[in-house]
Amino acid sequence: MKKADVVVIGGSAAGVCAAITAKRHYPEKSVMVIRCEEKVLIPCGIPYIFGTLGTSEKNLIPNAILEKNNIQLVIDIADSIDAASRTVALHSGESVQYEKLIIATGSKPIVPPIPGVEKKNIIAIEKDVDLLQGVLRDLKIITDLVIVGCGFIGVEFAEECKKGNPQLRISIVEMMRHCLQLVYDNEFCQKAEQALAAQGVSLVLDEKVEAFTGNEKVSGVRMKSGKEIKADMVILGIGASANAELAEKAGLELGPCKAVQVNRYMQTSDPHIFACGDCTEKVSFFDGKPSSMKLASIATMEARIAGANLFSSSRMNMGVIGVFSTVLGNAAFAAAGLTEEQAKKLGYNIVIGESEAVNRHPGDMPGAENMKVKLIFEAGTQVILGGQIYGAKSGGELINAISAFVHQRMTVNDLATFQLGTHPALTASPIVYQLVNAAEMAIKNLKSKKG
Repeated sequence: MKKADVVVIGGSAAGVCAAITAKRHYPEKSVMVIRCEEKVLIPCGIPYIFGTLGTSEKNLIPNAILEKNNIQLVIDIADSIDAASRTVALHSGESVQYEKLIIATGSKPIVPPIPGVEKKNIIAIEKDVDLLQGVLRDLKIITDLVIVGCGFIGVEFAEECKKGNPQLRISIVEMMRHCLQLVYDNEFCQKAEQALAAQGVSLVLDEKVEAFTGNEKVSGVRMKSGKEIKADMVILGIGASANAELAEKAGLELGPCKAVQVNRYMQTSDPHIFACGDCTEKVSFFDGKPSSMKLASIATMEARIAGANLFSSSRMNMGVIGVFSTVLGNAAFAAAGLTEEQAKKLGYNIVIGESEAVNRHPGDMPGAENMKVKLIFEAGTQVILGGQIYGAKSGGELINAISAFVHQRMTVNDLATFQLGTHPALTASPIVYQLVNAAEMAIKNLKSKKG
């Protein structure tokens, strides 16, 4: 029987981060990662295999990161967990004894029960190198690709597949009125739709897939309206569900989203077992209610909490804020916290501030691009609830500052008066710095609202 003080099941973003954190906080403890994959993909980089990167081999988490931190790697399948004896049974027939266990088994793509979904060339994107290499080969020879779902998976796959095969006809089918509607307010969604249309991607919005047509292999996608789109391949991009089967089989409690139930310290119903990442239950930072949000940034945050708390509680999970970013065309789209629509649905009385300016000063500096910032505040407390950014790619980092403001529950005046660093080649002018000016506009709107 193998032994390790800390055993981590799962070797993707959450598992790797949890193992490294455990080793940093408890250097005297032995740490082992058990994973079933020979090669582990960087989750957020998967769409870029099909265009920018051109191969799965350029999108891998290196094993060296574990070796560097003196973490043992075992390539095997964890078949079961015996919580009473604190052992993990492996598919090879071996078993591993642990003092503390972290489950980081991730998620699996949702395959909807739509008639015909079992046909060939209908792909639910999994973190599987061989599967993705096969898809990459096929994309070079097909003519019509349909993507179901216009969230981040859908829009990023569409753009990257177009880069990989410019002649490819691509359609995205979305049951909501706008693409990316769950993350952005309408004006940002419309900008995203324009960016996709400019690249020749056809958007079929406010439509529901009724069936996939064809014989053994898919040949079309039929909508509820009766419209049918030709398809040589279909990519399903409608989200993921928690991979919690191993935990459930071990008798651990599951939550309302059928994920592993954890407390604020990432501890499961067994005090010796922790869990993190897509396989775990989440709660909203704003109202404490269950959330199905799955992001690598959330997974690694949870992993750092789980790894640090194994033998002595020192960190607490305050809930998911939700920080998103992508690039469509040459423009960044980023969001953190609540949108205007989401805040209103939760019953907040809100005030909004917006600011738009170039991200260099003067505007003729190299690299100058326009950037729009929208901030949402609760009118009574004046605490920031969220923000969105469109334009210059530097917005991908600026959104992280907005997330920090939300996490620290900063007020509109905190933002209007915080000390910022600016430089002509790096940022907007301090006179028109978008974050500060959006806060100032919110103050102006707040005074008008009171008046």
